[in-house]
Amino acid sequence: MVDKPAGPTSHDIVALIRRLAATKRVGHGGTLDPFAGGVLPIFLGHATRVVEYHLGDTKRYRATICFGGSSTTDDLEGEITPYGGAAPSREAVEAGLAAMVGVVSQRPPAYSAIKVGGRRAYAMARAGETVVLAEREVTLHVLDLVTWDGTDPDRPIAIVDVTCSAGTYVRAIARDLGETLGGAAYLGALSRLASGPFQSADAIRLDDVRAAAADGPEGLKALLRPIDDGLDAFPSIELTETELAAVARGQYVRPVAGIPSPAEHYRLRSPDGMLAAIATADGTRLAPDKVFVSPAASAAPAG
Repeated sequence: MVDKPAGPTSHDIVALIRRLAATKRVGHGGTLDPFAGGVLPIFLGHATRVVEYHLGDTKRYRATICFGGSSTTDDLEGEITPYGGAAPSREAVEAGLAAMVGVVSQRPPAYSAIKVGGRRAYAMARAGETVVLAEREVTLHVLDLVTWDGTDPDRPIAIVDVTCSAGTYVRAIARDLGETLGGAAYLGALSRLASGPFQSADAIRLDDVRAAAADGPEGLKALLRPIDDGLDAFPSIELTETELAAVARGQYVRPVAGIPSPAEHYRLRSPDGMLAAIATADGTRLAPDKVFVSPAASAAPAG
């Protein structure tokens, strides 16, 4: 998990880690726009196979919302058009934020990576084409005003803590808040504080990643977290050596330890505690979905 700085794209970060780790198997757990920074979960090697379990994680952000103007991209990177009307008061913004909390229909920004007829919306928008994207249902769990800067009464700035479902565009929150209050607003800055279980306090700066890999890819091992880090919602089951060997071959097992309360997925562990597989339940059996051990490695030593 890295602390992405503002500037590079999420793809740029993946490319850097791929080069430093000398592996092609690198992925990330949720795109951040180039101007945004903060928590960007990075997955290497076998860990890329669990990315899908994190894509739906709830996100937390700190957003800077600028009033008194609109943007073609709904953020500071677009063409800004000043709004001639009166800017909202702090009290109006707090009330507006409170009214937005809950399940809402959100219209994604025209400048987004959503595909329309096989083409990216942002490419169509840059070509001057009209882009109309379907609204999507998202959940805004928390919208708290942290600070208010009314130094310029025509262009006040609000810093807001946002907790939302995956797939939410914080740019759209800023845009919609401005419109709801009878004016205009855009996103001036954005930092992701958390992506599911991954918190900003634990994010690693890129300089520290580069330093760890200065003498070669092996240096990155000290920065890695367990593959199942953050998957605490998946109950853990310890396998016997015989069960481990069966799982390594992709076979169903009826664990001696039993199956805990119903869950979407289970973490299967070897007797020494290492993650062996992610499985789903099929009645009284467990079906390995993603296996992280090989039959040779799991074979019990001959007696």
